Amino acid sequence: MQQDWINALWGGSLIGISVSLMLLLNGRVTGISGIISGMLSHKKGDTSWRLSFVAGLLGGGLAFRILNPPNPHNGWSTEIWPLIVGGLLVGFGTLLGSGCTSGHGVCGISRLSPRSMIATLVFILTGVFAVFIFKKLGVLN
Repeated sequence: MQQDWINALWGGSLIGISVSLMLLLNGRVTGISGIISGMLSHKKGDTSWRLSFVAGLLGGGLAFRILNPPNPHNGWSTEIWPLIVGGLLVGFGTLLGSGCTSGHGVCGISRLSPRSMIATLVFILTGVFAVFIFKKLGVLN
């Protein structure tokens, strides 16, 4: 249990430092949905850093997967359709919420954005409500 909170502390610290460096050194906000939507809009001179950022995200995930192969007994489904459905729902929620949870929760709150504070509060309350309902329905133990 102690290692769990140490890992979370390291991960959160690295995210905070990365987001701060991106804003301080590049003047850019590290909201993933904004970076990807900007990448798809093809603004001249604005695409290369976005492509590099996304390549770094994918490369980091690939490196983690190679260095930490999945445990076949971890209980996760290996079917692709739940990932596709989940990805589409997250994408729709990102459009609906004018940004993703990382953008609002990490970047927006650190910039004291009222919209991001409200959005993050709604994300958290919705999650709490969903867990409550799923536990009542017996979906979660």
